Amino acid sequence: MGAAGLAVILGFLLLARGSVGDEAREAEAVRELVVRLLGPGPAANFLVSVERALADQSGLDTYSLSGGGGMPVLVRGSTGVAAAAGLHRYLRDFCGCQVAWSSSQLHLPWPLPAVPDGLTETTPNRYRYYQNVCTHSYSFVWWDWARWEQELDWMALNGINLALAWNGQEAIWQRVYLALGLTQSEINKYFTGPAFLAWERMGNLHTWGGPLSRSWHLKQLYLQGARDSQQRSCHTDLCSSQHRILDRMRSFGMIPVLPAFAGHVPKAITRVFPQANVIQLGSWGHFNCSYSCSFLLAPGDPVFPLIGNLFLRELTKEFGTDHIYGADTFNEMQPPFSDPAYLAAATAAVYEAMATVDPDAVWLLQGWLFQHQPQFWGPSQIRAVLEAVPRGRLLVLDLFAENQPVYMRTASFHGQPFIWCMLHNFGGNHGLFGALEDVNRGPQAARLFPNSTMVGTGIAPEGIGQNEVVYALMAELGWRKDPVPDLMAWVSSFASRRYGISQPDAVAAWRLLLRSVYNCSGAACTGHNRSPLVKRPSLQMSTAVWYNRSDIFEAWRLLLTAAPNLTTSPAFRYDLLDVTRQAVQELVSLCYEEARTAYLNQELDLLLRAGGLLAYKLLPSLDELLASSSHFLLGTWLDQAREVAVSEAEARFYEQNSRYQITLWGPEGNILDYANKQLAGLVADYYQPRWCLFLGTLAHSLARGVPFQQHQFEKNVFPLEQAFINNKKRYPSQPQGDTVDLSKKIFLKYHPQPDSL
Repeated sequence: MGAAGLAVILGFLLLARGSVGDEAREAEAVRELVVRLLGPGPAANFLVSVERALADQSGLDTYSLSGGGGMPVLVRGSTGVAAAAGLHRYLRDFCGCQVAWSSSQLHLPWPLPAVPDGLTETTPNRYRYYQNVCTHSYSFVWWDWARWEQELDWMALNGINLALAWNGQEAIWQRVYLALGLTQSEINKYFTGPAFLAWERMGNLHTWGGPLSRSWHLKQLYLQGARDSQQRSCHTDLCSSQHRILDRMRSFGMIPVLPAFAGHVPKAITRVFPQANVIQLGSWGHFNCSYSCSFLLAPGDPVFPLIGNLFLRELTKEFGTDHIYGADTFNEMQPPFSDPAYLAAATAAVYEAMATVDPDAVWLLQGWLFQHQPQFWGPSQIRAVLEAVPRGRLLVLDLFAENQPVYMRTASFHGQPFIWCMLHNFGGNHGLFGALEDVNRGPQAARLFPNSTMVGTGIAPEGIGQNEVVYALMAELGWRKDPVPDLMAWVSSFASRRYGISQPDAVAAWRLLLRSVYNCSGAACTGHNRSPLVKRPSLQMSTAVWYNRSDIFEAWRLLLTAAPNLTTSPAFRYDLLDVTRQAVQELVSLCYEEARTAYLNQELDLLLRAGGLLAYKLLPSLDELLASSSHFLLGTWLDQAREVAVSEAEARFYEQNSRYQITLWGPEGNILDYANKQLAGLVADYYQPRWCLFLGTLAHSLARGVPFQQHQFEKNVFPLEQAFINNKKRYPSQPQGDTVDLSKKIFLKYHPQPDSL
């Protein structure tokens, strides 16, 4: 059997059970999406139908476009998702529109352009997957239904048909633990706070930032879509009895991935089952065992299937099922034994707990563990995991395939189907970054790999709301058989669609960005912003970048030149701010280099000059700039957390969770600045005080002729970092100032001369 045939058959086996649905319901869901997107008037010019027979012979999603030119546009799809993707294709390629997280550009030409001779497109990918377990904490954690609805529409328009649906699982776990005999106090001590649930779900953490309140559980159940929601009592401010996540996903024809039992348990399980064979794993993320060192049931212990079966029965009773479940037993957690027999048994136990309850179960596994700890996961260990599940019942996410693909060194995951994923972002960091050449070529290379079992593409960032050009390309690749032939031409069209007009200077700016920040390649391209601006200062920080900084400064100039023609475009204002933010980040790095050199050369005047510019000019200017956009406000992030609460005490608790996540991450700075952001308020009250203390300490060191002591500085700066966590200052959630004026002001003051770079 050929590689393509094998991949298609495996994909068909996986999807066949989810392919039968209500065509009329899916068509109606897409029609409602069109109204939300375009408004009732323009939406009347689009006719939507869903016809299963439109799919190709192997069942792959297909859409068809026709009409326009004075007639209604007919959008047909084999599923609701396919029809939504077809609609997006028409808006993008025929109308020059763009759908984006920050601001969509939806100015339709009239009459609507005709589709000459019709257009039919079939995806080469069984699945177009979306999300990372971490996305639920870094981006989704505080969302209400209105924000979820926007995201689900974005998913449908981008052709996503497989995604995690993990809200509300802690409420189910609470029921299970209570039924097993744990006390409410023991359960409260186990769950992390909302901002850290992703890592509790993967067994990395427990307790930190917790507990979870009853109101939290209720809200998450209703967001997810409990089956008996009409019968449950719920405060109207907490819950909505209609239009929830699972219902909307299924109405589009998406497949929700529910969680399953991975083997991790609260320590208190040993009180209830004193004979249970429980192994304590090692620590994670520099946390001590107060918050990590999770407990893992041995695969042969009878309590393992008891808990696994009980959880999945309760979960599917509440939420129904589409037969695909996610679980990660050893995500960034080294197994206690490297013996392949143990690893096979541990893997089989997780799958068998699923299959006992749901004989059609398919396990979705994040393949991150295989590349994160390559020194442990040798060929025999990887094979043991992959072959412990019946072939076709394990669907692996090659999570970081644009940078470190695992399929190449595992013989295409030893015959198990896999999804080629672009991870791209870590921690929800801001910072212009992309590896578009690698992303563009990657899916086709995986598809053509000998005996490939690739069945889809995936978008799997830890955090969203950044670098939208990267996600636009990846979503398009989910429907392309071949790479984009000319990325320069593609990004030029992207810029024109984004702003609704082809402006030469703006296009030139984007072409510069493509050849610089969006052209990273090699092992250094991790997508994690390690700029000195957002790191705890030291004399050892790296300022190396993979691009020429002059390209950023020139792109900044070009966007400002284009501004008079584009000031009415919200997307342009967003991009101008983002590029200006990046330029200031570069200037901070250059100032840091000057200050460090001045210190090492014992030149106090130069140190004071460079340090003063960095701490007292650039950072305040950056904070003022960020305050001009609702997308870059600390107040927005904190207010989202507070709005989930039902009391002021709970609001303060959730706000503290939010503050910890984007700064110290743990009580002692355990994963310090991993989830760094550049937000108005955060720059002024967290990053700037650190820099002032650091530069002041260097100057004091020079003036007194005593060496700078990093360990002493870290002792002194930690209280400043804690002060940000604990302060009760409320930050604006509405923008202030004009982005264009502020960007121009910074440019005129600080744009470096070409010979100074």
